[in-house]
Amino acid sequence: MKIICVDDEKLILDDNITLINELGVGDEVEGFTSALKALDYVKYKGADIALLDIDMPDMNGLMLAAKIKEASPHTAIIFLTGFSEHALKAIEMHASGYLMKPVSKSKLKEELDYAMESLKKSEDTGVAGGEREHIFIQTFGNFDVLIDGEALHFSSAKAKELLAYLVDRQGASVTRAEAFAALYEDEDYSRSKQKVFDVVVRRLKAQLKEAGIEEIFDMQRGSMSVVKDKFGCDLYRFLDGDLHTINAYRGEYMSNYGWAMFTEGLLSQEKY
Repeated sequence: MKIICVDDEKLILDDNITLINELGVGDEVEGFTSALKALDYVKYKGADIALLDIDMPDMNGLMLAAKIKEASPHTAIIFLTGFSEHALKAIEMHASGYLMKPVSKSKLKEELDYAMESLKKSEDTGVAGGEREHIFIQTFGNFDVLIDGEALHFSSAKAKELLAYLVDRQGASVTRAEAFAALYEDEDYSRSKQKVFDVVVRRLKAQLKEAGIEEIFDMQRGSMSVVKDKFGCDLYRFLDGDLHTINAYRGEYMSNYGWAMFTEGLLSQEKY
C-alpha cells in the first residue's frame, strides 16, 4: 500500500506521516510540501491513497485531487483541512474521506481502513468484489479494452473507434451506414467510402480474433453490435446503478471521441 501526504505546513505533514507509520497501514509513505512535486510522483510511481491538505498555495487540494485522478484513477483521496466549509466540495468530488485538523489517530485509522477496503473491492478495473474480469472495457476517461488488466493495442485507430461506438450503443444493432456517419461525421457514404469502411470492419474483426476475444462482437446481415454479456464495462455498471462505479465517474466519458458527448451529458445528469 503506497500512501502520499501533501501539506504545505512541514510540521503538520511530519505529524501525519508519523501517525500513518504508527498505524502500520502503509508499505511506503511519502510526504510533500509541494503539490506539483506530489503530482509528478503520482504520475511516475503511482499511489494507492493520497492525503491532501485543501488549503495550499499555487494549487489547492481540490485541484490536485482532480489532477491525481487524471493520472491515477484508482487512487483514493482523503482531504485534510481546518475549515469545515470545504466539506461540501469534498463530498461533491466523492472523496474517500474527509478529516478536520488537527487529525486524531483514531479518525485517521477509520478513513484509511475505509479507503483500503474500497481499493480491495475494485482493483484496477473497478470490478466489485476484487475479481478482475478477463475482458473489461473502460469508457470513463479514454476508451480502452483491458484483457486480464492489460490494455489491448489496436493497430487501427478507426477499428478501435468503431468498437467504442458499438459499446456506446449498449448492444443495440447498428447498420454500417449509421456507424460510418458517427466515425466519419459529414462525409458521404459513397461507394468508395463503403469500401474504406469495409476495411475498418475487417480490421476490427481480425484484431479481436487475434486477441482471442472475438466473442464480444456480432455481425448479422450488415448490422453489427457488441455482445454485452461477454465483457465487463464501467458504462454498463454505472447504468445498472452500481454505487462504486457511479462514484468513480469524474465527468469524462470516451474523451477521445466527439460523438460520445451525448452520453457524457446523460451520465453527468444521472450522477449529479
